[in-house]
Amino acid sequence: MDWGTELWDQYDIIEKHTQSGLELVEKYVKFVKERTEIEQNYAKQLRNLSKKYNPKRSGKDEPECRLSSYQSFVDILNEMNDYAGQRELIAENMMMNICIDLTKYLQELKQERKTYLLDAKKAQQSLESTYKQLDSSKKRFEREWREAERAAQYAEKTDQDINATKADVEKAKQQAHMRAHVAEECKNDYAAQLQKYNKEKNQFYFSDMPLIFNKLQDLDERRVRKVAQGYILFSDTEKHVMPIIGKCLEGITKAGTNVDEKNDSLIVIEQNKSGFERPGDVEFEDYSQGINRASSDSSLGTPKGPMDLLGKNRNKNFWLFSKKSKLSTSTLPPFSTPPVPSPANGPNSPKFGRDPLSYCLKEINKTVKPRISSFRTLRRSKFTPDRIMPTVTEDFAHLPPEQRRKRLQQKLEDICKELQKEVDQSEALGKMKDVYEKNPQMGDPASLAPQINQTSQNIERLRGELNNSLLNALAL
Repeated sequence: MDWGTELWDQYDIIEKHTQSGLELVEKYVKFVKERTEIEQNYAKQLRNLSKKYNPKRSGKDEPECRLSSYQSFVDILNEMNDYAGQRELIAENMMMNICIDLTKYLQELKQERKTYLLDAKKAQQSLESTYKQLDSSKKRFEREWREAERAAQYAEKTDQDINATKADVEKAKQQAHMRAHVAEECKNDYAAQLQKYNKEKNQFYFSDMPLIFNKLQDLDERRVRKVAQGYILFSDTEKHVMPIIGKCLEGITKAGTNVDEKNDSLIVIEQNKSGFERPGDVEFEDYSQGINRASSDSSLGTPKGPMDLLGKNRNKNFWLFSKKSKLSTSTLPPFSTPPVPSPANGPNSPKFGRDPLSYCLKEINKTVKPRISSFRTLRRSKFTPDRIMPTVTEDFAHLPPEQRRKRLQQKLEDICKELQKEVDQSEALGKMKDVYEKNPQMGDPASLAPQINQTSQNIERLRGELNNSLLNALAL
């Protein structure tokens, strides 16, 4: 079944149908473009949302960042950012594989359809031109034939007229013969034009137009097949990223299962444990024995009960206890410090004969409860701003004992790592200097002097910081 046979007389219908098909492709391309804009806007909004709730760099060191619920929320935000990337990929692939490809193919179809319609118009114009020639030759033949009949009748009438001369009769006969000859030529021309027209007509209806209609049918079927592929791509484009989207959703589920409420509670305890003991009982003060209230008021500046801590002072930094005095350095046990390698020689200098960090941690981790001064020893004085807002110091004396121990421990670890790095660098410089001294062509030993001196100064500085941190740690 083809259009050239079944729709040989439906040129207008075929023209309208093919035009409607091209308009459908344009409509689908426009639909996909709007879909990509929606995907892009959706992805942009998801990224902005993720960025809005993601912690700033300055806030990543907050204590809450260690909580599993907080970390899981950050993981969810990261997964949503990846999810937004997949939505952008969907929009990009739809634009490239559907919109751009179909638009280019549509232009080719339009040009091809235009060519076929022009061929049809040319064939029709040629047939119409032949028909006009046929009609003109037919009318001429009709006219000349009538003139020949009139001339023959006139010649016959003249021949029968007794009054007509012989010359008039001859002239009338010649005129009739001439008209008959012209009519015969017009008849032959009309027959030739008729034969030509019929031939072109058959060519038009049985060859030219069916061929053009079949080409338009093939064009339309290719258009339908192409737009069907576009429909499938519309789905396959999203299916292609579904596994990755599924992994994003699985990551969000995993973030939820990774939340550990018990561990979060332990982290809160670890971060906020002060190390102080609970306040003891308030002693009975017998005023009947003449005790001077002004000098024996042991409750001054101390909480009378839970409401003093949770009620009126809930919005204040209320420091319950005075700072402890540091231990004298003479009472501290001796400890070894890392030796500084000699910059002049290259042999490996010994590492820490006794690891200061292990020694310090051993001293810190002794289970000794911090003693709290008796409330009686608190001086009776008004609160000053420096008591309400403790001064932050390098030895972390402003912190409660437990938090101070942890901060000092972290500081010791950092100093030890940096010190070990400087010691290793000093050893490497010493070896390099020995190589330069033995092989002067490899380099000048004097050129290493500034680096060796700087490394030695760094080691001395770090040893001093380590000693101070050890003293502060042991003072606990």
